[in-house]
Amino acid sequence: MTKIQLRYPLLRPLTDRDAEGVSRAHAHYGFQRIDLAPTLDSLDVEYDASRLSEQDVENALVRYGLPIERKWSID
Repeated sequence: MTKIQLRYPLLRPLTDRDAEGVSRAHAHYGFQRIDLAPTLDSLDVEYDASRLSEQDVENALVRYGLPIERKWSID
């Protein structure tokens, strides 16, 4: 297992409604940890790089409705 940690800036502050998305993303295969940064302006995501790529992580976060700033363009 290769653990990688990424920080994704948020496009807006998280709301109570976003809590379900965080919970669902946390249960996603390969995610180890998802935390709101102490500054409340980004998410820290730890994942298993032997199971997911950085683009997979980003796509999952967006799919679960989390307002992250994307690093990868949608093709």
